[in-house]
Amino acid sequence: MTVSISNFHASTENMLAADQVASLVAQARVAAGYSVDDLAVTTGLVNDEIVEIENGSVSDPAKLKRIAAALRLPASAFHA
Repeated sequence: MTVSISNFHASTENMLAADQVASLVAQARVAAGYSVDDLAVTTGLVNDEIVEIENGSVSDPAKLKRIAAALRLPASAFHA
């Protein structure tokens, strides 16, 4: 695979901003009927990690993948 400026631009065009990811996570959690505590238990994360993600201060892809799985969403649902 070769990397070029056009490949880079194409791969970043569909990326969500941190605040968009945060909003999507919070909305998905509420829609699933989960509290922050419930989601933390289900994902194995601590409450503070969930809150940081929902505040937009953290967008760790591994944590987002765990949250997506817990909410039964595709792994790409919160692509940051």
